[in-house]
Amino acid sequence: MTETDTETETDAPTPPRPAPHVPTLMTVHAHPDDETIGTGGTMAKAVRDGRRVVLVTCTRGEMGEIVVPDMDTPDNHRRLGEIRAGELEGAMAALGVTEWENLGYRDSDMMGRSGNQDARCFWQADLDEAIGRLVFLVRTYRPDVITTYNDFGGYGHPDHIRTHLVAVGAFARAGDPSWYPQQLAPEHGGTGVPEADGGLAPWTPAKLYEQAIPASVRQGMAERMEALGERSWWSPPDDATPEQVAEFEANAARMLVPDELITTRVDIADALDQRWDAIKAHVTQISDDNPFVRFGKDAWAEYWHHEAYVRRESRVLAPDQEADLFDGLDGREPGPYGWTDPAPVATGTTAR
Repeated sequence: MTETDTETETDAPTPPRPAPHVPTLMTVHAHPDDETIGTGGTMAKAVRDGRRVVLVTCTRGEMGEIVVPDMDTPDNHRRLGEIRAGELEGAMAALGVTEWENLGYRDSDMMGRSGNQDARCFWQADLDEAIGRLVFLVRTYRPDVITTYNDFGGYGHPDHIRTHLVAVGAFARAGDPSWYPQQLAPEHGGTGVPEADGGLAPWTPAKLYEQAIPASVRQGMAERMEALGERSWWSPPDDATPEQVAEFEANAARMLVPDELITTRVDIADALDQRWDAIKAHVTQISDDNPFVRFGKDAWAEYWHHEAYVRRESRVLAPDQEADLFDGLDGREPGPYGWTDPAPVATGTTAR
């Protein structure tokens, strides 16, 4: 071996060590504004606790209403997706969140309307393809915790229901190398490009939650409205037929989450100002008589100083009742493939 050979071998660069894993929360929502209404306080608190927060919004909310009369014009409806993207940026600034993604689907409007039949909308999307898009983001950002809606989407909106299905599917598939192997680097069992060129690795998140509003909170707000002589948003119309009342009550039962089913209550009292500023950023969507702002910040301090969740799945031991979505994870590190270590399959596995 020559002196030159020795120097070359000695001076060869050492491959960099992987960056330490930062505990990461991914919240998955249907439209801009949903993130603040359901998880805004939790997101702000996680940022302040030094955690990484990534928002995924599945649509741009193009089919939403515009609640400001002066803004309710055909031109603004035409570009509502762009307007709401700007509102979302303002809301994320208020919450301190710096990373967000869009899954790329069109708003599905409501069941029974023509927009719900639009071939571009989320409701009409191929479910495996949609799950694959979110799997790509899970493998990219490597979240420990994911939040979504329940199987009714919280209130029956088609995009919310679809969001639930996609988030549950991605939670199950992201760590399995046989799903979407084209996303994965060959060194991680995939058929895609090498890791150095952007190929990914499987990633198994630890915990999956469904956001919830406890029945006691809704009941308290309804009683406050009735005490003021106002109709509650959770009461059927006076002129409803018996069939309509039955349908209303059936839907209400799916919207309400009994308090005893709540597993996790995150205290967001010190994030209420941020959450308020974030929700007010969604100008086209949140009017002063919206149920989420009707009584002002003082009512939030009384009724909404916690955000509540039902833990759907956990791959780590965690207490039955939690005060934080990361309970059971503190002081622990995931493996290279997340919270379980699947053995990468050989390249050439049949794509799913």
